Amino acid sequence: MTKQETLAMPVGVTLDRFIKRQQSAMPAASGELSQLLRDIALAGKIINREVNRAGLVDITGAFGSQNVQGEDQQKLDVVADIRFLRALKNGGEVCAVITEEEDEITYTDNDNGKYVVAIDPLDGSSNIDVNVSIGTIFSIYRRVTPIGSKATLEDFMQGGRSQVAAGYILYGSSTILVYTTGHGVNVFTYENSLGEFFLSHNEICSPADGSIYSVNEGNYNDFVSAARSYIVNCHLKEYAGRYIGSLVADFHRNLLKGGIYLYPESKKYPQGKLRLLYECYPLAFIAQQAGAASTDGYQDVLDIVPRELHQRSPFYVGSKNMVNDLLLHF
Repeated sequence: MTKQETLAMPVGVTLDRFIKRQQSAMPAASGELSQLLRDIALAGKIINREVNRAGLVDITGAFGSQNVQGEDQQKLDVVADIRFLRALKNGGEVCAVITEEEDEITYTDNDNGKYVVAIDPLDGSSNIDVNVSIGTIFSIYRRVTPIGSKATLEDFMQGGRSQVAAGYILYGSSTILVYTTGHGVNVFTYENSLGEFFLSHNEICSPADGSIYSVNEGNYNDFVSAARSYIVNCHLKEYAGRYIGSLVADFHRNLLKGGIYLYPESKKYPQGKLRLLYECYPLAFIAQQAGAASTDGYQDVLDIVPRELHQRSPFYVGSKNMVNDLLLHF
Protein backbone atom coordinates (compact mmCIF):
# COMPACT_ATOMS: atom_id res chain seq x y z
CA MET A 1 0.00 0.00 0.00
CA THR A 2 1.38 3.39 -0.99
CA LYS A 3 1.80 6.31 1.36
CA GLN A 4 -1.01 8.16 -0.42
CA GLU A 5 -3.35 5.14 -0.09
CA THR A 6 -2.56 4.90 3.63
CA LEU A 7 -3.59 8.53 4.12
CA ALA A 8 -6.98 7.91 2.53
CA MET A 9 -8.05 4.46 3.66
CA PRO A 10 -11.55 3.47 2.46
CA VAL A 11 -14.21 3.90 5.15
CA GLY A 12 -16.38 1.01 4.05
CA VAL A 13 -19.87 0.32 2.71
CA THR A 14 -22.63 2.64 3.89
CA LEU A 15 -26.03 1.32 4.93
CA ASP A 16 -27.66 3.11 2.01
CA ARG A 17 -25.28 1.57 -0.53
CA PHE A 18 -25.64 -1.87 1.07
CA ILE A 19 -29.45 -1.67 0.89
CA LYS A 20 -29.28 -0.68 -2.79
CA ARG A 21 -27.00 -3.64 -3.54
CA GLN A 22 -29.34 -6.00 -1.73
CA GLN A 23 -32.29 -4.60 -3.63
CA SER A 24 -30.59 -4.98 -7.01
CA ALA A 25 -29.90 -8.65 -6.20
CA MET A 26 -33.65 -9.28 -5.83
CA PRO A 27 -35.42 -8.59 -9.17
CA ALA A 28 -38.87 -8.60 -7.54
CA ALA A 29 -37.92 -5.86 -5.06
CA SER A 30 -39.58 -2.53 -5.82
CA GLY A 31 -37.80 -0.31 -3.28
CA GLU A 32 -40.43 0.26 -0.59
CA LEU A 33 -38.80 -1.98 2.03
CA SER A 34 -35.42 -0.41 1.30
CA GLN A 35 -36.88 3.04 1.91
CA LEU A 36 -38.55 1.85 5.11
CA LEU A 37 -35.21 0.61 6.47
CA ARG A 38 -33.68 3.99 5.63
CA ASP A 39 -36.50 5.74 7.52
CA ILE A 40 -35.80 3.62 10.60
CA ALA A 41 -32.08 4.34 10.31
CA LEU A 42 -32.80 8.08 10.11
CA ALA A 43 -34.88 7.98 13.29
CA GLY A 44 -32.08 5.97 14.92
CA LYS A 45 -29.61 8.74 14.09
CA ILE A 46 -31.89 11.29 15.72
CA ILE A 47 -32.27 9.17 18.87
CA ASN A 48 -28.51 8.72 18.95
CA ARG A 49 -28.20 12.51 19.05
CA GLU A 50 -30.79 12.77 21.83
CA VAL A 51 -29.06 10.07 23.89
CA ASN A 52 -25.70 11.82 23.51
CA ARG A 53 -27.26 15.08 24.74
CA ALA A 54 -29.01 13.41 27.69
CA GLY A 55 -26.71 14.90 30.28
CA LEU A 56 -26.93 18.39 28.80
CA VAL A 57 -30.66 18.83 28.32
CA ASP A 58 -33.62 17.81 30.46
CA ILE A 59 -34.65 14.55 28.76
CA THR A 60 -33.64 12.03 31.43
CA GLY A 61 -35.80 10.76 34.25
CA ALA A 62 -39.48 9.89 34.50
CA PHE A 63 -42.06 11.58 32.29
CA GLY A 64 -44.74 11.41 34.99
CA SER A 65 -47.18 8.97 33.40
CA GLN A 66 -47.49 5.26 32.60
CA ASN A 67 -47.68 3.49 29.27
CA VAL A 68 -50.21 0.83 28.31
CA GLN A 69 -48.06 -1.79 30.06
CA GLY A 70 -48.50 0.00 33.39
CA GLU A 71 -44.81 0.96 33.39
CA ASP A 72 -43.51 4.40 34.29
CA GLN A 73 -42.62 6.25 31.11
CA GLN A 74 -39.24 7.90 30.85
CA LYS A 75 -38.89 11.18 28.99
CA LEU A 76 -36.74 9.48 26.37
CA ASP A 77 -39.48 6.85 25.85
CA VAL A 78 -41.81 9.62 24.76
CA VAL A 79 -39.15 11.34 22.64
CA ALA A 80 -38.25 8.09 20.86
CA ASP A 81 -41.90 7.20 20.26
CA ILE A 82 -42.52 10.58 18.63
CA ARG A 83 -39.35 10.42 16.53
CA PHE A 84 -39.96 6.95 15.12
CA LEU A 85 -43.66 7.56 14.44
CA ARG A 86 -42.79 10.81 12.66
CA ALA A 87 -40.11 9.10 10.53
CA LEU A 88 -42.44 6.26 9.57
CA LYS A 89 -45.29 8.63 8.74
CA ASN A 90 -43.10 10.91 6.64
CA GLY A 91 -41.46 8.00 4.85
CA GLY A 92 -44.76 6.96 3.27
CA GLU A 93 -44.15 3.19 3.16
CA VAL A 94 -45.99 2.26 6.39
CA CYS A 95 -49.75 2.31 6.80
CA ALA A 96 -49.87 1.55 10.53
CA VAL A 97 -47.63 1.10 13.58
CA ILE A 98 -47.91 -0.46 17.01
CA THR A 99 -45.53 0.63 19.75
CA GLU A 100 -44.95 -0.21 23.38
CA GLU A 101 -46.07 3.28 24.32
CA GLU A 102 -49.50 3.29 22.62
CA ASP A 103 -52.54 1.18 23.53
CA GLU A 104 -53.99 0.86 20.03
CA ILE A 105 -52.82 0.84 16.43
CA THR A 106 -51.38 4.18 15.29
CA TYR A 107 -52.35 5.07 11.71
CA THR A 108 -49.94 7.01 9.53
CA ASP A 109 -52.54 8.29 7.03
CA ASN A 110 -50.59 6.41 4.33
CA ASP A 111 -53.24 3.83 3.48
CA ASN A 112 -51.37 2.96 0.28
CA GLY A 113 -48.35 1.88 2.32
CA LYS A 114 -47.53 -1.80 1.90
CA TYR A 115 -46.07 -2.40 5.36
CA VAL A 116 -46.89 -2.32 9.05
CA VAL A 117 -44.30 -1.96 11.81
CA ALA A 118 -44.24 -3.19 15.42
CA ILE A 119 -41.65 -1.30 17.47
CA ASP A 120 -40.28 -0.79 20.95
CA PRO A 121 -38.90 2.72 20.41
CA LEU A 122 -36.57 2.72 23.41
CA ASP A 123 -35.98 -0.47 25.35
CA GLY A 124 -34.22 -0.11 28.71
CA SER A 125 -34.68 3.66 28.85
CA SER A 126 -34.61 3.72 32.65
CA ASN A 127 -30.89 2.97 32.31
CA ILE A 128 -30.17 6.27 30.55
CA ASP A 129 -29.68 8.10 33.86
CA VAL A 130 -26.70 5.88 34.67
CA ASN A 131 -25.22 5.83 31.14
CA VAL A 132 -26.03 2.16 30.39
CA SER A 133 -26.71 0.92 26.86
CA ILE A 134 -30.30 1.09 25.59
CA GLY A 135 -31.92 0.16 22.30
CA THR A 136 -34.71 0.16 19.74
CA ILE A 137 -36.32 -3.08 18.50
CA PHE A 138 -38.47 -3.30 15.37
CA SER A 139 -40.37 -5.82 13.29
CA ILE A 140 -41.75 -5.32 9.77
CA TYR A 141 -44.64 -7.12 8.06
CA ARG A 142 -46.11 -6.82 4.59
CA ARG A 143 -49.76 -5.99 5.14
CA VAL A 144 -52.42 -8.59 4.29
CA THR A 145 -55.39 -6.21 4.05
CA PRO A 146 -56.07 -4.50 0.69
CA ILE A 147 -53.79 -1.57 -0.17
CA GLY A 148 -55.78 1.66 0.08
CA SER A 149 -57.84 0.47 3.04
CA LYS A 150 -57.23 1.03 6.74
CA ALA A 151 -54.89 -1.49 8.32
CA THR A 152 -56.46 -3.82 10.87
CA LEU A 153 -55.39 -6.09 13.71
CA GLU A 154 -55.05 -8.85 11.10
CA ASP A 155 -52.00 -7.12 9.62
CA PHE A 156 -50.14 -7.41 12.93
CA MET A 157 -51.36 -10.90 13.90
CA GLN A 158 -49.53 -12.77 11.13
CA GLY A 159 -47.07 -14.53 13.43
CA GLY A 160 -43.30 -14.42 13.79
CA ARG A 161 -42.52 -16.40 10.65
CA SER A 162 -44.29 -13.81 8.49
CA GLN A 163 -41.82 -11.05 9.34
CA VAL A 164 -40.17 -9.67 6.22
CA ALA A 165 -37.53 -7.82 8.25
CA ALA A 166 -36.53 -7.22 11.85
CA GLY A 167 -33.76 -5.46 13.65
CA TYR A 168 -32.53 -3.37 16.53
CA ILE A 169 -30.45 -0.29 17.17
CA LEU A 170 -28.09 -0.35 20.14
CA TYR A 171 -27.05 2.99 21.64
CA GLY A 172 -23.90 2.18 23.58
CA SER A 173 -20.15 2.79 23.38
CA SER A 174 -20.96 3.04 19.69
CA THR A 175 -24.35 3.10 18.00
CA ILE A 176 -25.06 0.09 15.82
CA LEU A 177 -27.95 -1.01 13.63
CA VAL A 178 -28.50 -4.76 13.22
CA TYR A 179 -31.10 -6.12 10.81
CA THR A 180 -32.17 -9.07 8.72
CA THR A 181 -34.51 -9.46 5.77
CA GLY A 182 -34.33 -13.24 5.99
CA HIS A 183 -30.97 -13.47 4.21
CA GLY A 184 -28.49 -13.37 7.08
CA VAL A 185 -27.79 -10.73 9.72
CA ASN A 186 -25.69 -7.64 9.09
CA VAL A 187 -24.36 -5.07 11.55
CA PHE A 188 -23.76 -1.38 10.80
CA THR A 189 -21.86 1.01 13.05
CA TYR A 190 -22.68 4.72 13.13
CA GLU A 191 -19.87 7.12 12.29
CA ASN A 192 -20.82 10.41 13.97
CA SER A 193 -18.57 12.74 12.03
CA LEU A 194 -19.94 11.51 8.68
CA GLY A 195 -23.50 10.91 9.86
CA GLU A 196 -23.57 7.46 8.25
CA PHE A 197 -23.98 3.82 9.27
CA PHE A 198 -21.17 1.66 7.87
CA LEU A 199 -21.14 -2.12 7.47
CA SER A 200 -19.01 -3.51 10.31
CA HIS A 201 -20.07 -7.18 10.60
CA ASN A 202 -21.23 -9.01 7.48
CA GLU A 203 -23.54 -12.06 7.80
CA ILE A 204 -22.71 -12.76 11.42
CA CYS A 205 -22.85 -16.31 12.73
CA SER A 206 -23.59 -16.78 16.42
CA PRO A 207 -21.49 -19.45 18.21
CA ALA A 208 -23.34 -22.74 18.71
CA ASP A 209 -22.06 -22.89 22.29
CA GLY A 210 -21.32 -20.31 24.94
CA SER A 211 -20.44 -19.84 28.58
CA ILE A 212 -22.53 -16.76 29.45
CA TYR A 213 -26.02 -16.76 30.93
CA SER A 214 -28.04 -13.55 31.30
CA VAL A 215 -30.92 -13.44 33.78
CA ASN A 216 -32.10 -11.31 36.68
CA GLU A 217 -31.30 -13.78 39.46
CA GLY A 218 -32.91 -11.47 41.99
CA ASN A 219 -36.20 -13.05 40.84
CA TYR A 220 -34.84 -16.61 41.09
CA ASN A 221 -37.29 -17.78 43.77
CA ASP A 222 -40.26 -16.63 41.67
CA PHE A 223 -39.16 -18.41 38.46
CA VAL A 224 -40.73 -21.64 37.20
CA SER A 225 -38.87 -24.75 38.36
CA ALA A 226 -37.41 -25.50 34.92
CA ALA A 227 -35.69 -22.10 34.78
CA ARG A 228 -34.38 -22.50 38.33
CA SER A 229 -33.02 -25.94 37.47
CA TYR A 230 -31.22 -24.60 34.41
CA ILE A 231 -29.69 -21.73 36.36
CA VAL A 232 -28.31 -24.22 38.91
CA ASN A 233 -26.86 -26.11 35.95
CA CYS A 234 -25.18 -22.88 34.78
CA HIS A 235 -23.61 -22.54 38.24
CA LEU A 236 -22.32 -26.11 38.14
CA LYS A 237 -20.75 -25.52 34.74
CA GLU A 238 -19.21 -22.29 36.07
CA TYR A 239 -20.78 -20.15 33.35
CA ALA A 240 -20.27 -16.40 33.65
CA GLY A 241 -23.35 -14.47 34.78
CA ARG A 242 -23.71 -11.29 32.69
CA TYR A 243 -26.89 -9.24 33.03
CA ILE A 244 -27.13 -5.60 31.97
CA GLY A 245 -30.88 -5.26 32.33
CA SER A 246 -31.16 -3.81 28.84
CA LEU A 247 -32.59 -6.47 26.52
CA VAL A 248 -30.88 -5.29 23.33
CA ALA A 249 -27.47 -5.03 25.01
CA ASP A 250 -27.72 -8.47 26.64
CA PHE A 251 -28.97 -10.05 23.40
CA HIS A 252 -26.28 -8.42 21.26
CA ARG A 253 -23.42 -9.54 23.50
CA ASN A 254 -24.63 -13.13 23.58
CA LEU A 255 -25.29 -13.15 19.83
CA LEU A 256 -21.67 -12.26 19.11
CA LYS A 257 -19.89 -14.05 21.94
CA GLY A 258 -22.15 -17.04 22.60
CA GLY A 259 -24.55 -17.21 25.52
CA ILE A 260 -28.19 -17.43 26.51
CA TYR A 261 -30.67 -14.79 27.67
CA LEU A 262 -33.51 -15.86 29.99
CA TYR A 263 -36.68 -14.05 31.00
CA PRO A 264 -38.87 -16.83 32.45
CA GLU A 265 -42.46 -16.72 33.53
CA SER A 266 -42.74 -16.02 37.23
CA LYS A 267 -45.26 -15.50 40.01
CA LYS A 268 -45.40 -11.80 39.17
CA TYR A 269 -45.51 -12.39 35.39
CA PRO A 270 -47.20 -15.78 34.82
CA GLN A 271 -47.38 -15.10 31.07
CA GLY A 272 -43.84 -13.72 30.92
CA LYS A 273 -42.92 -10.04 30.88
CA LEU A 274 -41.49 -9.33 27.42
CA ARG A 275 -43.85 -8.38 24.61
CA LEU A 276 -44.20 -10.90 21.81
CA LEU A 277 -44.73 -8.70 18.75
CA TYR A 278 -42.08 -6.03 19.20
CA GLU A 279 -39.50 -7.68 21.47
CA CYS A 280 -39.58 -11.47 21.24
CA TYR A 281 -40.51 -11.97 17.56
CA PRO A 282 -37.87 -9.65 16.06
CA LEU A 283 -35.04 -10.90 18.27
CA ALA A 284 -36.07 -14.52 17.65
CA PHE A 285 -35.99 -13.86 13.88
CA ILE A 286 -32.52 -12.32 14.11
CA ALA A 287 -31.32 -15.21 16.28
CA GLN A 288 -32.60 -17.75 13.77
CA GLN A 289 -30.90 -15.97 10.87
CA ALA A 290 -27.60 -15.90 12.79
CA GLY A 291 -27.75 -19.62 13.62
CA ALA A 292 -28.97 -19.19 17.21
CA ALA A 293 -32.30 -20.32 18.67
CA SER A 294 -35.24 -19.19 20.80
CA THR A 295 -38.04 -20.77 22.80
CA ASP A 296 -40.73 -20.00 25.35
CA GLY A 297 -39.84 -23.31 27.02
CA TYR A 298 -42.21 -25.36 24.87
CA GLN A 299 -41.94 -24.14 21.29
CA ASP A 300 -39.90 -21.91 19.03
CA VAL A 301 -40.87 -18.30 19.76
CA LEU A 302 -41.51 -17.78 16.04
CA ASP A 303 -44.25 -20.44 16.21
CA ILE A 304 -46.22 -18.81 19.04
CA VAL A 305 -49.67 -17.80 17.81
CA PRO A 306 -50.35 -14.11 18.52
CA ARG A 307 -53.68 -13.18 20.09
CA GLU A 308 -53.35 -9.51 21.05
CA LEU A 309 -51.16 -6.48 20.32
CA HIS A 310 -49.35 -6.33 23.65
CA GLN A 311 -49.20 -10.07 24.32
CA ARG A 312 -46.41 -11.17 26.67
CA SER A 313 -44.30 -14.30 26.54
CA PRO A 314 -41.54 -16.10 28.42
CA PHE A 315 -38.37 -15.66 26.37
CA TYR A 316 -35.20 -17.70 26.15
CA VAL A 317 -32.79 -16.94 23.30
CA GLY A 318 -29.17 -17.60 22.50
CA SER A 319 -26.62 -20.15 21.33
CA LYS A 320 -28.38 -23.18 19.84
CA ASN A 321 -26.76 -25.82 22.05
CA MET A 322 -27.47 -23.79 25.20
CA VAL A 323 -31.15 -23.41 24.25
CA ASN A 324 -31.36 -27.17 23.56
CA ASP A 325 -29.82 -27.83 26.96
CA LEU A 326 -32.38 -25.52 28.58
CA LEU A 327 -35.25 -27.45 26.98
CA LEU A 328 -34.11 -30.62 28.74
CA HIS A 329 -35.21 -28.98 32.01
CA PHE A 330 -38.81 -28.41 30.87
